[in-house]
Amino acid sequence: MRHPEVDAVVIGAGPNGLAAAITVAQAGRSVAVFEAGDTAGGGTRTAELTLPGFRHDVCSAIHPLGLASPFFRTIPLHEHGLRWIQPPAALAHPLDDGTAVLVSQDLRATADQLGPDAAAYLRVFGPLADNWQALLAEILGPLRLPRRPFLMARFGWLAIQSARGLAVRRFRDVRAQALFAGLGAHSMLPLKATVSAAAGLVEGTLAHAVGWPMAAGGSQKITDALVSLLGSLGGQIVTGRRITTLDELPPAAAVFFDTSPTELIRIAGERLPAGYRRRLSRFRYGPGVFKLDWALDGQVPWAAESCRQAATVHLGGRLEEIAEAEATVGRGEHPERPFIIFAQQSLFDPARAPQGKHTAWGYCHVPNGSTVDMTDRIEAQIERFAPGFRSRILARHSRNSAEMEHYNANYIGGDINSGIQDLGQLWTRPVARLSPYTTPVSGLYLCSSSTPPGGGVHGMCGYHAARAALSRSLKSA
Repeated sequence: MRHPEVDAVVIGAGPNGLAAAITVAQAGRSVAVFEAGDTAGGGTRTAELTLPGFRHDVCSAIHPLGLASPFFRTIPLHEHGLRWIQPPAALAHPLDDGTAVLVSQDLRATADQLGPDAAAYLRVFGPLADNWQALLAEILGPLRLPRRPFLMARFGWLAIQSARGLAVRRFRDVRAQALFAGLGAHSMLPLKATVSAAAGLVEGTLAHAVGWPMAAGGSQKITDALVSLLGSLGGQIVTGRRITTLDELPPAAAVFFDTSPTELIRIAGERLPAGYRRRLSRFRYGPGVFKLDWALDGQVPWAAESCRQAATVHLGGRLEEIAEAEATVGRGEHPERPFIIFAQQSLFDPARAPQGKHTAWGYCHVPNGSTVDMTDRIEAQIERFAPGFRSRILARHSRNSAEMEHYNANYIGGDINSGIQDLGQLWTRPVARLSPYTTPVSGLYLCSSSTPPGGGVHGMCGYHAARAALSRSLKSA
């Protein structure tokens, strides 16, 4: 099937691919998007994975960056059906004593729960939350000279540390240390790793700045709004079309890959210089995930009632336990007591489940490519903080890391960040270049989360790649 010539082609209709297409279309250029799946979205989809009427987010679920993204804030997604739901608290972190720390947009109310660490918590997160828009403008893109050097110096001094090191040096009590450990574990790095603190700082800052919202009706609604906006700008989307070679694409001045470097090599092949292919082949992928979705006969029976105020719950207990779980994954092993990121969307969005029923969503980190079934270990951790949880389960759906890659070819070995985000690959993904979105081949661009700023539903990788193309290949298109 042949398609008419367009100015730009995008391979992959995840949030970054759609962001690239929208940015190109906003500039008055014609664009076509090719998606292998039957629907657009990549990791931003919602489906009935368990029982009829139970709508589960297939991968991404909670979206602080979706609300805070500098790109998303410039486009009228609300006019295309997207509505955000804000739970009373962004996050709950229960402990074995039956209490929980709640993180809300109220910075002082959060700090007041931390006893002797209240002042220290305010010193860490106060300046970052007060300047969150400027901070995101600096960090959600390629490495460059900072426009706000003092703000970035403050952030950089904290972010370069390990999550464990920052937690121990800044906080004295178990509650604050455990809270920051859970935030830092979003890095998918061992908590002793350099720069693992960066993820914790960003996640905590966003909780206070914009909250941790969800899309009403499911993450698919984010995709639907992006698709609708692109259509209103004249962009085309072709689903169910897996691109295997560049020869299958219509003629275009720019081709964007919302793919992993591995897929870029597979599709572009020998059109890429041998040296660049070798450098791409050395790109490192991080841990995978084991994910579960549940249809429930009622609410999760938390021992700490306050957990019902948050859509997201971190399950792992104390700092030492979370650190050991993530270190075990870093050694290529499977933790007996994994750290779990858990979401309970139906508490705040009744569209997710039949009346009186509920959904739940959760995953833990595992070695890349793992096929080990972590169901029992994950449910044991949930039961630890919510006795009786298993009795509420009507049905469950699981995906191991290998199955995650089968679902989305960008998740190599189940790595939902499309590449480890350690010091060596934080801003130089996938290889060190002045513009990481360009390739040595004129007109070929990488716009996936394998480029800065990495994983998350924010569209910034696609936006930056499109801006690069508009100043080069599409300048006179």
